[in-house]
Amino acid sequence: MAAKRLETVKHIIIVLSGKGGVGKSSVSTQLALSLYNSSPTVRVGILDVDLTGPSIPRMFGVDNHAVHQSSDGWVPVYADGAQARLACMSVGFLLKNKGDSVVWRGPKKNGMIRQFLSDVRWGELDYLVIDTPPGTSDEHLSLLEHMAPLHSRLSSVIVTTPQAVALMDAMKCLSFTRAVNLPVLGLIENMSGYVCPCCGEISNVFSTGGGQEMARREELRFLGNLPVDTELVSLLDASDVGGGAEKSADAFPLLARYQATTSCKLFAEIATSIVGSLAVA
Repeated sequence: MAAKRLETVKHIIIVLSGKGGVGKSSVSTQLALSLYNSSPTVRVGILDVDLTGPSIPRMFGVDNHAVHQSSDGWVPVYADGAQARLACMSVGFLLKNKGDSVVWRGPKKNGMIRQFLSDVRWGELDYLVIDTPPGTSDEHLSLLEHMAPLHSRLSSVIVTTPQAVALMDAMKCLSFTRAVNLPVLGLIENMSGYVCPCCGEISNVFSTGGGQEMARREELRFLGNLPVDTELVSLLDASDVGGGAEKSADAFPLLARYQATTSCKLFAEIATSIVGSLAVA
């Protein structure tokens, strides 16, 4: 059923990280925004399968929205309002209260992921970005199991930070992709350097280069460095600036504000590299 529902999705990109706290969800958000921004006709979906810590609704500023049921399945929340080119789905939309915990065993998680893939009315998408929880566990195995018939459309991006501990866990993540034969588009080194909020200059006040060295050693494409950007952090943490579905039928204020950040310019190059890799795959 999942394969039938997703047959109109051209590319599925799974965003992975070996450990928590490396900014994987912010990378997933930027990837979705950058792909959306790459063309006025591109249609993007973002699926949040971090079931116990869903953050995509808040980052897109749509955490007060609800998912509606239609005769053709669940209707995702459109972060860009009436334009309906950026569809979001997360368990965060299904919770009665934002602070409710999700206390589920493996079979319940598997069932929820199956519903996300088979019961959501995704429609025609150029890209479906899937934000996963840290590690390689139930959620990852469920995704690959349900999407096995779509293997030719699957790929992944690994996110790490420059520190040795994060790189060790990223290696485990890479080992997982090789074990399940999941193509890796490349590796992103997040939180590498710092963007001055006053002048925009990037300085290496933190360690940097570990991800690039890992990519070289493992013969992976290195997609780029992303510094700590306080403007981006403030933007993604401010849930009242998001999709605009209720505020304006046409505006997408989150995208407009994202385009003004240093991170947007840097991530545009990463997105271009990813699109290029998918085009020749």
